Amino acid sequence: MSESRSTHKFDSNRHLAELFGQNDRHLAQIEQALDVHLSPRGTSVALEGESESIDVAKLVLEALHDRLLTGQEVTPGDVDGALRLALGGVSLGEHDMDQHMRIQTQKRTITPRSTAQAEYVKAMRENELAIGLGPAGTGKTYLAAALGVAMMLEGKVDRIILSRPAVEAGERLGFLPGDLREKVDPYLRPLYDALFDTMIGEQVTKLLESGEIEVAPLAFMRGRTLSNAFVILDEAQNATSTQMKMFLTRLGENSRMVVTGDPSQVDLPKGVQSGLVEAERILNKVKGVKVIRFTDADVVRHSLVTRIVRAYNRAEGGVPGAGRDAKDEGNA
Repeated sequence: MSESRSTHKFDSNRHLAELFGQNDRHLAQIEQALDVHLSPRGTSVALEGESESIDVAKLVLEALHDRLLTGQEVTPGDVDGALRLALGGVSLGEHDMDQHMRIQTQKRTITPRSTAQAEYVKAMRENELAIGLGPAGTGKTYLAAALGVAMMLEGKVDRIILSRPAVEAGERLGFLPGDLREKVDPYLRPLYDALFDTMIGEQVTKLLESGEIEVAPLAFMRGRTLSNAFVILDEAQNATSTQMKMFLTRLGENSRMVVTGDPSQVDLPKGVQSGLVEAERILNKVKGVKVIRFTDADVVRHSLVTRIVRAYNRAEGGVPGAGRDAKDEGNA
């Protein structure tokens, strides 16, 4: 294709320094991802490159500018996310972001950073049970906890329940020191991190003490009915088939369940089938259940994490995710 030139004009230069980033770092990210050249000129940006790439760059710039206009910050991770979504064909219009993808919490507004993340948020909003499968760093746990917080703040659920198989302790938590929360804390730390990232720390502590946010190992879910709750089962690849069936049948009225895990990282004893793998196969076409599959292309942590995941996939004979990332520039 032949080179094209175009200009994208903003109404004012009020947010342009933040949009462009320190030393035009954000513009450099867009240039590298799309193979275009961007030149700031007053309240405009001159673009050079293939016409299709220029169109994508304009969408990304406008989406990031919209973030700033609504009081949100723009980080390198946000730039990467906008690139991933635009390259994946996801609409970046403000209306679409509000209606389908934006998660509003106390401390921040969270938007997906890949097409799979956008599908995942939509699945959690629209289905009683969402299952997120894929490698570490793809946002499965973080987005689930953030949406749980948002739904509780909106009054759509009364409580958040966090659970995880304590495989490392053999589910024999009675042999560990401390009360129940102290016993299971090490296994639920990623969920806690997401809570403290989206809520004021004092409120998280208060809700934990009141039971409105509850943490419990998977083994303690037996016999319960979980109503008016947002329920998350993390690291579900380490649940047995019996445990998974038990957990899924705890779902009560006006509740949402999210099950997350990486089927390639099973720590169960040899010969014991993962309940997550079985659930994916059995429930894939059940009404009210949506399965979202992430790949290494959806890793949104530091770019080195993406490269590490891909290196392990190659070493283990796996097939790396193809072509949905923005040249591995993830930074969150």
